Amino acid sequence: MKHKKNKDIANKEGMPQTLSSTSMFTPCGFSPHLHTSKEDEQGGLIFQDGNLTSASLDALIQHLIPTTDYYPEKAYIFTFLLSSRLFIEPHELLSRVCHKCIEQQRLDDPVLDKARIRKFGPKILQLLTEWTETFPYDFQEERMIGHLKDMIHRIAPCDEAYWKKMNQLLQTLNQKLATLSHGQEGIVKISAAVSDKLVAFKSKPPSIQREILSVCSDPYTLAQQLTHVELERLSHIGPEEFVQAFVHKDPLDGTKTCFSEQKKTSNLEAYVKWFNRLCYLVATEICMPAKKKQRAQVIEFFIDVARECFNIGNFNSLMAIISGMNMSPVSRLKKTWSKVKTAKFFILEHQMDPTGNFYNYRTALRGAAHRSLTAHSNREKIVIPFFSLLIKDIYFLNEGCANRLPNGHVNFEKFLELAKQVGEFITWKQVECPFEQDPNIIHYLHTAPIFTEDGLYLASYESESPENQTEKDRWKSLRSTILGKT
Repeated sequence: MKHKKNKDIANKEGMPQTLSSTSMFTPCGFSPHLHTSKEDEQGGLIFQDGNLTSASLDALIQHLIPTTDYYPEKAYIFTFLLSSRLFIEPHELLSRVCHKCIEQQRLDDPVLDKARIRKFGPKILQLLTEWTETFPYDFQEERMIGHLKDMIHRIAPCDEAYWKKMNQLLQTLNQKLATLSHGQEGIVKISAAVSDKLVAFKSKPPSIQREILSVCSDPYTLAQQLTHVELERLSHIGPEEFVQAFVHKDPLDGTKTCFSEQKKTSNLEAYVKWFNRLCYLVATEICMPAKKKQRAQVIEFFIDVARECFNIGNFNSLMAIISGMNMSPVSRLKKTWSKVKTAKFFILEHQMDPTGNFYNYRTALRGAAHRSLTAHSNREKIVIPFFSLLIKDIYFLNEGCANRLPNGHVNFEKFLELAKQVGEFITWKQVECPFEQDPNIIHYLHTAPIFTEDGLYLASYESESPENQTEKDRWKSLRSTILGKT
C-alpha cells in the first residue's frame, strides 16, 4: 500500500523565524512548493522530486546496507547515521545492519560463495570505515567493536586482505579515539577560580593580579590565540552531540529514550562554558584597573581584538568580547566610556546585532563560508560560527518539525536539513589553525581569575560611584558580603 506523504508537514504551522527564511534554506523542501510535486515510492522509501522525504525506519536501515551491486550515497550515510540515534541506539543499529548482511549475503552458510563475497566485502568495509571516521565516539562502546569484528571475521576467510583492512581500520580508530581523549585531557582546564576578593586590591598596586595587557599587548596576537582555543575546543565536538542534545522520547518506542542514561554532549557543553568564561574575563579585565585611563585602554584593546577576530572569521570570540563589554557592570562606566573612541565598537556591534534574526551576522558568516570554500590557505579557511546561535538554529529545526509523520514514517526531509547544518560545521571544525601557538597566553585565557556577576558590580561601583539609591544599596550590600566591610 502506498503511503501518501502528509502535505501538512510542508506547511509547518508555527515554524520559527529561523527556518522560514527561504534565502537561507532552499533545498530539502523548506521552501513553499510552487510547482506540483511528483511523489513516488521505491522499496518503502518515499521520494518527492527525486529527493528522499520519508520512510519507515526499517526501510531506511535497509537503504544503508550495501549489497554486491549497491552502495549508499555518502550524503545518505552521514544523514542517516546522524539522525538515526533519535530512534535507535548506534550499537542496536550496527547489530541490525550486520544481521541483515549475514542474512542477505548468506554468511551463515557452511560453504561461502567466495565470488559473491569478494564483491560485497569491500563495500561493507567501506561503510564501517566511514562510520568509524565520522562518528568515532560511537565506537567507545565495546558492543560496537564486537559487531564490527564479527562482521569482518565472517567475510575474512574469502580474502586474506580483509584481515589487514580490519587491523588498519581498528588501528586508525584507536588512534583517533586516543587523540580525542588525550586532547580533552590536554585542554587547559577552565579555572573555576573566581576572584571577587581581588576587588579589595583595587586601591593598592595589584601585584597579585596579572592583567591581560602584561601578558599580551598586541590585539592581532590575542585574536590569533583565541582562534587557537576555539579550534582546539571545536575539534572535540562530535557531530552526534548536536542530535543528542535534543533527544526526546520516541513516541513509537514506549520503553526508553535513546541515550537516556547520559546525554553524550560533554564537549558541546564545555565549549559553551568557554564562551561564558571569555565574556566574564573581558568584563573582569575592564572593571579591574583602578584608573579610568587604564580601563579605557583595556576597552580599546578589546575592541581591536574583536575587530581582528571578525577579520579572521572567528565569530564566537567576537561575540563573547562584545557580550562582555555589554554586561551592565561594564556599560554603566560612563566616565570610562567617555574616554574611548567608540566608532569601531559600534561597527562591530552592528555586525552582531540580533535584529532580523541576526541578519548582519548571517550575511558575514555566509561571506566567510564562501571565502573558506575558495580558500588557498588555511588562514582563509577559518570559519568559527557564533556557537549559541548555531545550537539555537538546530534546536528550532528540531522543535519546529516532527521526527515522525502521522503515518509513523521517519521525516527524512527534516534530517537532510539537519545534516546540512551539522555537515557544514564539521567542515569548519576540521581546519588546522595556521597561527603559531603561545602557551603563555593560552594558559592565561583559561586560568586568569575572573569575577562573578556580584564581583563585577562591586568592582564597577568601586571604580565609578553608584548613581542612584538602588545602586547605592546594592553597593553597600556587596561590600558587606564580599569584603566584609560596612
